[in-house]
Amino acid sequence: MQDEPTPIELTKSVADFLRNDIRPLISGHQAFKLRVAINILDLVTRQLTREEGSDAAEVARLRGLLGMDGSVTDLNRALAERIAKGEVDLATPGLAEHLWQTTMDKLAVDQPSYASYKRELGRDG
Repeated sequence: MQDEPTPIELTKSVADFLRNDIRPLISGHQAFKLRVAINILDLVTRQLTREEGSDAAEVARLRGLLGMDGSVTDLNRALAERIAKGEVDLATPGLAEHLWQTTMDKLAVDQPSYASYKRELGRDG
């Protein structure tokens, strides 16, 4: 594993190159496919940038809700099972807040320009 450039720097550099140097040169369906590729690289860059912190925060919230330890995948599975069994619901302290924050964290990666997401960010400030 190399120290530099980081995966974040690499994906951002490729996206910027495609956006700034290649996109102006093509049109039609090829331009559409290029925009899709740029969007994918931007998404991966956001995932790499935010993943560690948001996963750690999600695990901490899940541990508090469930009273158990595990990976983010295992804890989410346990939460889903408890919800399905009716053991927890929106009246459970902390669940609504956890679901809201998890949704906001996912939107920050997947749809950061989504109007409703941006509006909700403005309410927090």
